[in-house]
Amino acid sequence: MEEFKPKRKNSNYSASDKTGGQRRAPRQNHQNKAPQENGAPANKPRRRPARPAAAEAAQAPAQSVPAPRPRRPRSTPQGDSQAPHQQRRGRKPQQSSASHYEMTPAIPMHICPLGGLGEVGKNITLYECQGDMILVDCGLVFPDADMFGIDLVIPDFTYVLENKDRIKGLFITHGHEDHIGSLPYLLKKFNVPIYAARLTIGLIKNKLEEHGLASSAIFHEIRPRQKVKLGCFTVEPIHVNHSIPDALAFAIECPAGVVIHTGDFKVDYTPLSGDAVTDLSTIAEYGRKGVLALLSDSTNAERPGFTATEQTVAEGVRGLFAKAGKRRIIVATFASNIYRVQQIIDLAIESGRKVAVSGRSMVSNTEMARELGYLHAPDNVLIQIEEINKYPPEKVVLITTGSQGEPLSALSRMAQASHRQVKVGPNDFIIISARPIPGNEKTVTKVVNGLLALGAEVIYENMYDTHVSGHACQEEQKLMLTLAHPQYFLPVHGEFKQLKRHAETAEHLGYIPKQNIYIAENGQNIRLSADGMAVENTVTAGAVMVDGYGVGDVGNVVLRDRHHLSEDGIIIVTAAVDGSTGQVLSGPDLVSRGFVYVRESEELMDGARVQVEMALDRSLSDNMHDWASVKARVREALSSYIYRKTKRSPMILPILLEV
Repeated sequence: MEEFKPKRKNSNYSASDKTGGQRRAPRQNHQNKAPQENGAPANKPRRRPARPAAAEAAQAPAQSVPAPRPRRPRSTPQGDSQAPHQQRRGRKPQQSSASHYEMTPAIPMHICPLGGLGEVGKNITLYECQGDMILVDCGLVFPDADMFGIDLVIPDFTYVLENKDRIKGLFITHGHEDHIGSLPYLLKKFNVPIYAARLTIGLIKNKLEEHGLASSAIFHEIRPRQKVKLGCFTVEPIHVNHSIPDALAFAIECPAGVVIHTGDFKVDYTPLSGDAVTDLSTIAEYGRKGVLALLSDSTNAERPGFTATEQTVAEGVRGLFAKAGKRRIIVATFASNIYRVQQIIDLAIESGRKVAVSGRSMVSNTEMARELGYLHAPDNVLIQIEEINKYPPEKVVLITTGSQGEPLSALSRMAQASHRQVKVGPNDFIIISARPIPGNEKTVTKVVNGLLALGAEVIYENMYDTHVSGHACQEEQKLMLTLAHPQYFLPVHGEFKQLKRHAETAEHLGYIPKQNIYIAENGQNIRLSADGMAVENTVTAGAVMVDGYGVGDVGNVVLRDRHHLSEDGIIIVTAAVDGSTGQVLSGPDLVSRGFVYVRESEELMDGARVQVEMALDRSLSDNMHDWASVKARVREALSSYIYRKTKRSPMILPILLEV
């Protein structure tokens, strides 16, 4: 038994010296190569003298302590941090090994929301880990009322294009405009591979056809529970309920952990068309394994309870079909709401009516959905829009676009009596089966007023059960938070007030510490790891306005000028000036647009002309030949005069022709 005594902690050093180092040979098998090569075992006692008896007694209990988890060496006593093989060789671990465990950080990932935060629409998020990147969604937002002449607003793709060599693919949650609308503008600059469900790909192709990009785009069809590996990312699509088929959430797995990106979702226990319920079991499975972060839909964060099922709409619209009686039925809804279109077709068949569709996007989407098997309608039920007048009103149902009051939509043209095939009158019963998107209330009201003035009966928001939301309310959001049980939570998809309320809901649950809940902003580069969360910097993100074929050529300066013109109008001052002497050869002439009617304001315009002449004369007497300065003097003199007379400030544009 005496031979094994040297294997105890500290007493073995002195025992080894007396025996000439022969008992240290077994310990050398557990050491790294450097000590064996650099020195003989006999030199060990001189570098590490024997410990006192007190230290030996304090160290002894460590022999029976199991090895701790490597990530938590700081929280364990020094004596308890020894690995099992270190205990067997009876020596303290080297200090460099302990500090290696303490200084090893968790692998981070970066999340960069480039749109969709603080706004409804324009959703796009970039994920990065270990140099690889993926994108989720690429949507647009419709312009506000003060964006004069703007057709669409898309994200700023600067940061995406700067990193296009690192981006492996683009994943799409579903086929609504706020998630796919800006794809044509991105694909014109960067032909990124697109991963989406079958119906979503069909909707994207319809959109790309208008831009001539459908043939060059790269599509990969994905299905729920079928994982896709791109670089260090493994993405699993998860089925969720929404107001459109093939809606997906994504479980994004990388070396940093798992992030669940819900997209737009709700929990509908009685979905239409045999569609499955939101796959809560898969989300719960990830929650049990551990979710680093959850990015969840916040659109309905201010609404308590649960979102109503789509079956509610079916019953409500069935009652309205009966109420319509002998009148023609016109239903306005989103072109991408295939569920709603199917409901209307089914009810039309029940009531013995033919169905026609109006609006370019409605026609293309219904044809595509029928081809893919998402929409079922007998051929003898569907008729062309040109044929509706061949049938009596009680035999026709017309499905149209324009539920948001878009100026050029089919329903808007009907309200203005400018639709070529449809003339609205007292024999029409119109159902608007959609809730106005925030900001569109005035345009919808204008359309409703126009239809009512033509004699039609209009069923719109809050009158009957003609629409239910496709977004989760507070109880469904709580369910998602509870099942995913993330370490960090970032509310997305909503205005700031909605993001704030969603964050409060998560905080009140008590599962996630308040410091782990963060309301991000577009452009923030958020660093996430098991060790913590921080905003490292900001990247280029913002709004790019589309006006006709122009993308980004209309900015804040142009919008400011348009706003100025819309409020006060413009006065254009023209004069011909001698280039050598500065003397006025002809003019000045004044042209007013949007300010006053010249023929009814001759006295005002004559006085304005005198002010311009005086300003030009002063410039000539001062020998001023800097035409920019002359224009500024004319602008100031005329602006001051008009404000004194009218209390208005029109835009003034001096034009001096140098002869």
